[in-house]
Amino acid sequence: MTSESREQLRDFLRSRRARLTPGDVGMVAAGRRRTPGLRREEVAVLAGVGVSWYTWLEQGRDITVSAEVLDAISTALRLAEPEREHLYLLAGLNPPWPRGARTTAVSRELRQLIDAWSPRPAILHDRYWNVLAVNDATRAVFGYGDADHNCLITFFTSARYRDAQVHWASIAPDVVSAYRADAAHFPEDPEFTRVIDDLSAVSPEFAELWARHDVGAHSQAVKAVHHVEVGDLVFDKTTMVVADHPDWRLELFNPRPGTESAERVDRLMRIRLAAPA
Repeated sequence: MTSESREQLRDFLRSRRARLTPGDVGMVAAGRRRTPGLRREEVAVLAGVGVSWYTWLEQGRDITVSAEVLDAISTALRLAEPEREHLYLLAGLNPPWPRGARTTAVSRELRQLIDAWSPRPAILHDRYWNVLAVNDATRAVFGYGDADHNCLITFFTSARYRDAQVHWASIAPDVVSAYRADAAHFPEDPEFTRVIDDLSAVSPEFAELWARHDVGAHSQAVKAVHHVEVGDLVFDKTTMVVADHPDWRLELFNPRPGTESAERVDRLMRIRLAAPA
């Protein structure tokens, strides 16, 4: 922890103490108070840590800090999620993923962005790669339908999707290693185990790749598909994290410059628009 971080940690904890009263946290105020807010010993009691230890932490001394203790202090000081993350960073630890109930409700603004990206494909998925939203271009170009609920499962089990992927075999290991990297953030989440077990039971190729224990990361990539109606399409894929849902990924596909992909996608969308409902 740098001297600057120690100073910021000291000032941050003091400011969070100062905004609370004993009544706010269910304690009885005792004695005359010269300064507003909770006392250090009161925070220590609420967090279940020693008074001396908490004092040293607030002073920015070089002491060992665990995630469990920081969570206890966050609860004692009634820290909001961004404040909790800030406390972790000041203490020199990587912030955990946000707490609280997960939601799959996609905001109107985000859905509008996905739709506005058409005629270029866009896919929004959650931590398990469950599909949260796609646009019309994704359905037309990649063949996503109502039965495609999970990107990983579709990649390995949809014959239509697989046949369209020009480099399916070469990118499959990267897909699996990226999923393992995502799952590693949530080691206690049984839903990842369910997805992995279910897919392993129906896809020997996935089971073999998963057994390698390779770990990768999301990155910008090139995606090439062969569409039966308009021919070869090549896209630059960019993956972005959604700010207020850090376990969501938004994948945007842009026709690669120097190819005829943009014109072919435009033609495909006109064909679909003209087709009878």
